[in-house]
Amino acid sequence: MASSTRRPGDPFAAAEAVFRPAPKPAAEARREPILAAARETVTLKLDRDVLDHFQAEGPGWQERINSALREMVKAAGMDDPGKRPEELNATNDD
Repeated sequence: MASSTRRPGDPFAAAEAVFRPAPKPAAEARREPILAAARETVTLKLDRDVLDHFQAEGPGWQERINSALREMVKAAGMDDPGKRPEELNATNDD
């Protein structure tokens, strides 16, 4: 007489399959921005007094920080794509 069973053929293998960790999804490849001037989200640590200064005027404080940093880059002469930081020296840092 054939016995019909509701259990799987190997209960240990079935239990192992249930508790096996799921495979992790592959990490997405980092893409370069499509536009050269595209903004990028970053985490930045600022002193509390600096943050308070920019937030004092209300919304738009992140844009004000970006503008201040852009002005510093221009003042340092690094806004010219022809000059790279390692190429700057006393003779060409005008």
